[in-house]
Amino acid sequence: MARIFSGIQPTGIATLGNYLGAIRNWVALQDSDDECVFCLVDLHAITVFQDPAALREQTRQMAAVLLACGIDPARSILFHQSAVSAHARLAWIFNCVSRIGWLNRMTQFKDKAGKDREAVSTGLYVYPNLMAADIHAYHATKVPVGDDQLQHLELANDIAEKFNHDFSTAFFPRIEPLVLKESARVMSLRDGAKKMSKSDPSDQSRINLTDGADMIAAKIRRAKTDPEPLPEHVHDLSERPEARNLIGIYAAITGQKPHEVLHHFAGSGFGPFKEKLADALIAHLEPIGAKTREYLADPTSLDHILQAGARRAAAIAEPIVVEAERLVGFLPRG
Repeated sequence: MARIFSGIQPTGIATLGNYLGAIRNWVALQDSDDECVFCLVDLHAITVFQDPAALREQTRQMAAVLLACGIDPARSILFHQSAVSAHARLAWIFNCVSRIGWLNRMTQFKDKAGKDREAVSTGLYVYPNLMAADIHAYHATKVPVGDDQLQHLELANDIAEKFNHDFSTAFFPRIEPLVLKESARVMSLRDGAKKMSKSDPSDQSRINLTDGADMIAAKIRRAKTDPEPLPEHVHDLSERPEARNLIGIYAAITGQKPHEVLHHFAGSGFGPFKEKLADALIAHLEPIGAKTREYLADPTSLDHILQAGARRAAAIAEPIVVEAERLVGFLPRG
């Protein structure tokens, strides 16, 4: 049995993009023979400033969403990262193993830092080392990823290889990316060239998993399109990013292929199609929103679920990180 690790930042409200691209696949992974470890990565979240009260609220909210979507704490381990000290301890060791040249090549840092690199936190710079520690603290060998995370996994493997070489061991195993074939890449409702993001300043750019039926319908009605009718063939969408995005969302939420959707709607304008898309989204997402609100109504129970998950996570990570500390020469902590 292999161990799968994946994490999500508890900042902002989980979106349709998070659901179709990751969360829905996490739920399906629980049916595999592998052990699943799912983490709310609040240490990663503070690489940019977070209002403390908002971070606590959003961590509970993300936990509620994951539970409402079908993450089962009896079958998987669900916890918040800061509750397990092994992450931070191994991250510091990896900060000392990783090389500045490796981090300088990380394209996500360049994208997030923008032009004013001198003003961002050092935490954002060494973020990939913490990500490597998140995975290696569990000796996880499978990580569900999108294309934008593959570079971070390569770095995690480089760090493990260097650690093993430096300390004459074979302690950390190699990680294999788990690229899920059915993962949907959901783009912004305002710009089909940009990924749907919970950090986008415009709430109209995304469907939040907590949106009600009226809000979902309104956002889909306002979603950017083009004046042409829907085509017969998928390849005719190549230069129509907004149309391609909406067709992809409809296909993903209804379990169809894009060509099957086009077969039904070819020649139609966007008005009738958007109505059907809104209906499909509401039918799928309304139960998730209702369950999320039920969990949020009892924050004490949510905290207990996360704390129980943290104890299970620590039981795995603690001996692994203690051994890593021994290998680098630290005295026992007692």
